[in-house]
Amino acid sequence: MQASSLRAHLPRLSDGVVCCRGCLGALGLSAEAGLCEHCWEGLLPLPEPRCARCALTHDEEEACPEPVGWTCGDALWDYHGGRPALGALLVPAIKDGELGWKAALLRRVSQASLPQWAQEANLITCAPTTFPRRWHRGFDLAEETGQLLGRRLALPFARTLQKSLFIGRQAERTESERRRLPRKAVALRRNATIEGRVVLLVDDVWTTGTTLLRCGQALTAGGAAEIRVLTLFRSL
Repeated sequence: MQASSLRAHLPRLSDGVVCCRGCLGALGLSAEAGLCEHCWEGLLPLPEPRCARCALTHDEEEACPEPVGWTCGDALWDYHGGRPALGALLVPAIKDGELGWKAALLRRVSQASLPQWAQEANLITCAPTTFPRRWHRGFDLAEETGQLLGRRLALPFARTLQKSLFIGRQAERTESERRRLPRKAVALRRNATIEGRVVLLVDDVWTTGTTLLRCGQALTAGGAAEIRVLTLFRSL
């Protein structure tokens, strides 16, 4: 959306001052894509200490509360961090076509601190979406994130996974329904070459981790030596 068009759609205070699309406060000079500086500061890291595999806080001697199929796992930001909860505001809107927010978010990905183990992978891939959904949106946020990280880390990116056309959106399911996602929902592409690779698996939001688990299982079955997971947001 062009700047002039964006400003025309921004909410306004009673005195005509353009206000933030997130908190409805006045926009300052540091505003970007219709969100004020305060809202963008809502990209908050996950709390410490946290598990190096499931990115949740639990006793080190206890098993992860959710199944994991990878050796390392983390997210850049807390999905519900900030006021308003910025991840919960950005991601659904981006997937609904808010391209200004997508560009602003990816700029922050390009500058975010990354775990050392992400830099030690030798292939980056992403959790897949179905072709109709990808065609309808015109982009795939997880894929664009993976490509960006590939350029940043000088690592190859490849679409190695595919999702069944008959599987609905996880975001539209209850938590218990998400956890019942069948293993056949995600499969390795026929031309994927991952044998012996340390694969960095990228996605936009990590909620129950079931989609990531199915991706990890498909990659392991395809011969990957190790799976590591990095997402934009983790829902706690």
